[in-house]
Amino acid sequence: MGQHSAHPKSGRKLLRAGVTGAVLAAAVAGTAGPAFASTAAPVDSAPAVAPASVAGTSVGATALRSALTQQGKPYAWGAAGPNAYDCSGLVQWAFKQAGVDLPHSSSAQSTLGTPVAQSQLQPGDLVFFYTPVSHVGIYVGDGKIVHASTSGQPVKVSSMAGMPFHNASRL
Repeated sequence: MGQHSAHPKSGRKLLRAGVTGAVLAAAVAGTAGPAFASTAAPVDSAPAVAPASVAGTSVGATALRSALTQQGKPYAWGAAGPNAYDCSGLVQWAFKQAGVDLPHSSSAQSTLGTPVAQSQLQPGDLVFFYTPVSHVGIYVGDGKIVHASTSGQPVKVSSMAGMPFHNASRL
């Protein structure tokens, strides 16, 4: 698997793994219930984006690094880790690792923080989808988010292309 190293500020252990293969992409379909259609290959044993590749000490960067360590964990509706997640549960868990308590609801999470235009997204920002809001992910950069998308799909990094953007915020 990977190596473990201590985060310089917190002393927490972070999984370090190399980037393998292309970043997984997902097309959209429906809301929390229906599955996102995916033409991506199955998840490797190594994360698509390595947590150690995320720079910065902001709350969002810390939460993003935490979320990336959960790649490959299963989706389970209502779950908030550490063994399985739904979308808002992953965000809630990741930000808790950064010292921020969030509600376990994408709709409630979408009202928090400072609004950010889609063109101004930075790694660690929260990105919300559908109207009304029913999905959330953490922005990775380059038009991609880490998220727990739907049943049968593990926590993964996906392209936002084609996903129905609603709003974004920075905590």
